[in-house]
Amino acid sequence: MKISTFARAAAVGTALLLALTACSSPKSDQGASADSGTTPFKPLTRVELIAPAAPGSGWDQTARATQGSLQADKLAKTVTVNNVPGASGTVALAQVAPKKGQKDLLIMSGLAMMSGVVTNGTSVSLDDLTPIARLVGEHEAIVVPKGSPFTNIDDLFAAIKKDPKSVAIAGGSAGSADHLFIGLLAQHYGVKPSDVNYVPYSGGGEATTALLGGKVQAGIAGTGEFAAQIESGELTGLLVSSLKNDGDLTFVQAAGEIDPELEFANWRSIMAPGGIDAKLRAQYLAAIDKMHAGDAWKAELQKNAWIDNYIAGDEFAGWLKSENTRVQSVLKDLGLAK
Repeated sequence: MKISTFARAAAVGTALLLALTACSSPKSDQGASADSGTTPFKPLTRVELIAPAAPGSGWDQTARATQGSLQADKLAKTVTVNNVPGASGTVALAQVAPKKGQKDLLIMSGLAMMSGVVTNGTSVSLDDLTPIARLVGEHEAIVVPKGSPFTNIDDLFAAIKKDPKSVAIAGGSAGSADHLFIGLLAQHYGVKPSDVNYVPYSGGGEATTALLGGKVQAGIAGTGEFAAQIESGELTGLLVSSLKNDGDLTFVQAAGEIDPELEFANWRSIMAPGGIDAKLRAQYLAAIDKMHAGDAWKAELQKNAWIDNYIAGDEFAGWLKSENTRVQSVLKDLGLAK
């Protein structure tokens, strides 16, 4: 998840989460870690890790990568992953939030859950959990079919500004990272986000079919969803939501080249129940810090092409507050929040 700071955007009414994100360089909150060099690290005994989505989902993949890495590096003796899908992760959140102070329990969270709290009107939020660390992120890609009249993102939004209904954009569900990034771009280009003709699909495969079939004029998804079609030339990558256009895929522009505040990533994180004691929090922080530095986790990052946007402890907690402000602002402009 990286996501750029939102102070300036908020000042002009364009504040949002992210992307749902300006990813900072990988670092940890050493001040909050138990692994200070004076206190020997004690491995976790048993951990139940909740993946708030179905098997095979991004949250599930991240949870199982965490499970394997913790065990491979002997940072935890036993880690079990339990899937609790539903409502953008808020079903799982509602189960974990009341378990204040409970040890041996962690939950994956992220941008979708933060957005789901708002769009689903839940009585619990990420404030009911203890922030441990932001782990990974994935950039967004905006694409058009081969031969499209839109040669860059400026062309696309100029057409949207002139006649919003004339340009249909395929993406994930309402309030998803895809939708949020489109909202951020709309704010930047002076378009009312709720006016954008955004067409939600259940996944990148359906969106790709709609693009190639001429049912929509543009599409947005995580970079991995369109990679094969960009490489084959069936789709043209107009924009990647990274700071620089330096990845393996070819894009006309990077979001940071337009405005660094537009850098955005769909992030995933790990949290504990609220109210845990300071000693347990420090043990979790030390374990995840060591995991992040280990070879097993680095292999997972490479295998899954995840962005390493690691921050932990108090730094992560502070970032969550600014991100939540950003997300709520965009959701409101999209007509998905009061």
